[in-house]
Amino acid sequence: MTKHLLTIDDEAEIRELLREALTAAGYRVSAVATWAEAREILRTDPPVLVLTDLQLVDSDGFEVVEQVKVLQPAMPIIMLTGVLMDPDEIPEEVGSKIAAYVPKTAPLKDLLQEVKRWAG
Repeated sequence: MTKHLLTIDDEAEIRELLREALTAAGYRVSAVATWAEAREILRTDPPVLVLTDLQLVDSDGFEVVEQVKVLQPAMPIIMLTGVLMDPDEIPEEVGSKIAAYVPKTAPLKDLLQEVKRWAG
């Protein structure tokens, strides 16, 4: 059975890039723009891993992390962001719930490596 991943990013180009790369790597991908869409997928078709942007139109990544953990406490979450930020600056209560932090400027192979590490 193909492992299901959920990506949350409000930029259509990023969603499509992630969908294509992760599908090519052998995963089934649900790519959504909002937390509302993501919440529905988490309830109806739970993935094995969530990848979320830090800045979303209807929420922010830290809030998404907190809400995912309410719905799926054991769910690994990879935080993606275009914001230049030191991972040590992530609030500890949220940072401890993030499996990995990957800048959007990182090579795609780095992201795929983290996905494989956490989703198998």
